[in-house]
Amino acid sequence: MSTFFTSDTHFGDMRVLRIDKRPFKSLAEHDAALVANWNAMVGPDDTVWHLGDFALGPSDEDVAALLDGLNGTKHLLIGNNDGPGTLKAPGWASLGHYAEIDIGGTGLILCHYAFRTWNAMGRGTLNLHGHSHGLLKTAPKQYDVGVDVWDFRPVTLDEIRARRRVTRIKHFGGMADDASQ
Repeated sequence: MSTFFTSDTHFGDMRVLRIDKRPFKSLAEHDAALVANWNAMVGPDDTVWHLGDFALGPSDEDVAALLDGLNGTKHLLIGNNDGPGTLKAPGWASLGHYAEIDIGGTGLILCHYAFRTWNAMGRGTLNLHGHSHGLLKTAPKQYDVGVDVWDFRPVTLDEIRARRRVTRIKHFGGMADDASQ
C-alpha cells in the first residue's frame, strides 16, 4: 500500500485546455488520460490525497461516477474550483481544507495553497500543495503536486524527493544533500 498526492485535475473544466495549455485535443481526451494515468499508478489498496480542484463542470452524477472509477482511498483537500457536486460526491474518505500527516517519519502539511511558513517547518516538515499549476518558483521544503508538474498523474513522496535531488544536482554542480529539502 502506497500513498499518492495530486491536485488540479480539473476534470470537466474546459479552461485547462486553453489557460494551462494542456496537451490534449479535447476535454474528453484530457479526462480519459488523467483517469488512465491515475489508475496505472494507484492500486485499489493505495491512498490518494487530492489537494484540490478535482472537477468543475460535470453533473453531480458524472462527478460521482468519475470518482468511483478512480483507484484507491481518496481524500480531498478542497480547492477554489471544487463545487458542490465534488464536495457531496460519495467516495471521499475525508474532506477538509488542511491536513497534517506523517509518512515514514516525514511530517507533511497538505493544502490546496502553498504556504510561506507552516507548522514544524524548522524540524523537517514539508508542505505539499497545488493551485499554482507549476508556476511558482520552488522553495525549500515545499512541493507542487499538481498534475501539470507530474505528467498528469499522482506521485509518491519518494518521487517528489527524487526529482528535487536531481534538480539540485544539476543546479549546484553535484551537491546531492537533500537534508535542507
